[in-house]
Amino acid sequence: MALPAPTLESVTTIRADGSRRFIHPADVRGRFTVWRGVVGTLLLAVYVVLPWIPINGNPAVFLDVAHRQFHFFGLTFVMQDLWVAFFLISGLGFTLFFVTALLGRIWCGWACPQTVYLDVVRRIERWFEGDAPARERLDRMPWTGEKTLKRGGKNVVLFLFAAALAHVFLCYYVSPAGLFAMMHGSPADHWGSFVFVFLMTGAMWFNFMWFREQFCIVLCPYGRLQSALIDSNTLVIGYDTERGEPRGKKGAAGAGDCVDCHRCVKVCPTGIDIRQGLQMECIGCAACVDACDEVMTKLDRPRGLVRYDSLDGFAGKVRRILRPRIVLYTALMLLGAVAMTASLSTLRPVTVSLTRMTGTPYVLGGDGVRNQFLIRVLNKRNAPQTFTVTVAGRAPTLRWSGLEQGITVGPLGEEMRTIVVVAPREEVQGSFPLTVRIRSVEHGTTIEKTVPFVGPGY
Repeated sequence: MALPAPTLESVTTIRADGSRRFIHPADVRGRFTVWRGVVGTLLLAVYVVLPWIPINGNPAVFLDVAHRQFHFFGLTFVMQDLWVAFFLISGLGFTLFFVTALLGRIWCGWACPQTVYLDVVRRIERWFEGDAPARERLDRMPWTGEKTLKRGGKNVVLFLFAAALAHVFLCYYVSPAGLFAMMHGSPADHWGSFVFVFLMTGAMWFNFMWFREQFCIVLCPYGRLQSALIDSNTLVIGYDTERGEPRGKKGAAGAGDCVDCHRCVKVCPTGIDIRQGLQMECIGCAACVDACDEVMTKLDRPRGLVRYDSLDGFAGKVRRILRPRIVLYTALMLLGAVAMTASLSTLRPVTVSLTRMTGTPYVLGGDGVRNQFLIRVLNKRNAPQTFTVTVAGRAPTLRWSGLEQGITVGPLGEEMRTIVVVAPREEVQGSFPLTVRIRSVEHGTTIEKTVPFVGPGY
C-alpha cells in the first residue's frame, strides 16, 4: 500500500484524521551521506569523550552545579561570573544567524543532536527490521512472534542507547568519577540524579521510538525562524525545475531529466517532496541529493538535478554572497566575539566580597570606634593560593586585626574571615571610605574592596 504523495497543504507524517503516520526513509548512498556519517561520528565522539579529558584537574567541560563552579577547557567560573554567559549565548545566536543566512539549515542536517541521534537510531532499526519496504510490511503485519521479537529487540537497544546518552549527559554535571560512585551506591543516596537520568532516558526513548521527525516539524522553532533569516541567495537544497520538467520516462519526447521515480521522496527523513520547492520540513540533510545523483548516474545524465544551490541559482541568476544581512550578521557576530573576549579578560582567579557584620554598625570602646567586616575569598584555581590583606582609610592611626598573617585558600576553595578595624574617636566624623586590598602571593592578582567605616554622627 503506497503512501499518499506529499503535498504543500498538509504534513506528510500526519493523516487527515490527525493520527501519526510513520516515515521509513529508504537507504541511500553518496558523498553527502558518507560525510554526514563522518561528521556525526565525530560529534558523538566529542560528546562522549569531553568529560573524560582532564584539564587543570577537572574534566574539559564540567558544570558542577552542586558547588556552583563551571569548568570550560581550563577556565573556571563561579556564580558571580555567569554574566559572561550572556555574551556567549548572544554570540552563539549571532553565529547561527550568520550561518543560516549563508548556508541555510546546515546545522539541522549535519550537526543537530536530534539528527545525529536519529541517524544512529535508523541504523539500529535497519539491523532489526530490514530495509524500508520490509519495515513498512512489518507495520502492516499482525502482532506475531516474529514482529514482537523484532520490535522488542529494537526497542531494547534503543532504550540502552538512550540510557547511555543520558548517563554521558549526567557526566557533564557530576564528572565520570562522580557518576561511577553513584552507580555503585544506592539510588536513594542520589535520588535527584537517579530521577534525572530516568526521566531523560524515558524522554529520549520516546523520541527514538515514536516522536522522531515530529520534533523537527512540530516542536523545534528553528524551522520557522529560518524563513526570516534566509533569502534568495542563501544556500539551500532544491530541485532544478528548468532542467527536470516536464517529468517523463527516459526517452519520452520532450521530457525533462526527472523520471518521476520518487526516489528523492522515499529517502527523505521528513517525508517531503523536494520538487515542490523549499519547505519548512526540509532539514537540509542532502539525502535527496545523493538519491537523485545515483539515479542520474544510472541514466547517464549529469548530476545536480537536486543539489545545494540558492533560489537565485536555480532561477539562473548569479548568487551573491556579500549582501546586507550577511554584513549585519557578521558585524553582530564580531561584536559578540569582541565583547566575549573583553569580558573573559576581566575575570580574575579570585573572587572577593566584603560585607559589614550584621547587628550594630559600630561599637564605641576604650580603644576608639570599632567596625567589624566579613571577608569572603573564593579561590578559582586548582591550586592553593595565599593572599595578603591590607587595610587603608582616611584615619591616620587606623588599626585592624584578624588577617595580619594573610589567608590561604585551598584549590577551588572558599574561606570567610572577620576583620576588626579600629579608629580613634576623634578621627571619626560620621563615616569615611575604608579600602581593603587583597593580593595573591603566587600570581600577583590584586583586588580592592571599598566599604564605609562608620561612627557617631553617621
